[in-house]
Amino acid sequence: MEKIIIAAIDEENGIGRENKLPWHYPEDLKHFKQQTTGHTVLMGRKTYQSLPENYRPLPNRENIVLTRSNPKLHERVKKANSLAEAWKKASKDKIFIAGGETVYRQALPEAGKMILTRIPGLHDCDSFFPEWDAEKWRLESSKENSGLVFEEYTRKDLNTEKTKF
Repeated sequence: MEKIIIAAIDEENGIGRENKLPWHYPEDLKHFKQQTTGHTVLMGRKTYQSLPENYRPLPNRENIVLTRSNPKLHERVKKANSLAEAWKKASKDKIFIAGGETVYRQALPEAGKMILTRIPGLHDCDSFFPEWDAEKWRLESSKENSGLVFEEYTRKDLNTEKTKF
């Protein structure tokens, strides 16, 4: 199973403010949908609950919510209390880790790929993407579109299947 982190980050690695995206870029939302449709998306409870109601659960994707509590979620959403449990519950070949901050921090050591959207500017964020060692990652591609930069990385040192994009 491929474990892929997908995130949009500003110039200070900010990912959110008050449990919401502090920006709106249709190109980034389209990119997220293109990357994750047909696969598993793993996110924390707060990230899941921050999605607009008409997008909960994310359509055409297997949704897994990482939570230590027992919230009432849509019947199609799988709950997991740990990453190990989430990996076991995923039935697709790719699992996209979609935040938030704590989930990214926990999953980063196990991920073999990262797909990052670089958002221009600073957005007064209160949650951040974790620090990561750029020496351990290889930039596979970088594309600019409408002021956003879409980057794809593979981990150099993790023995995973299919580590190339």
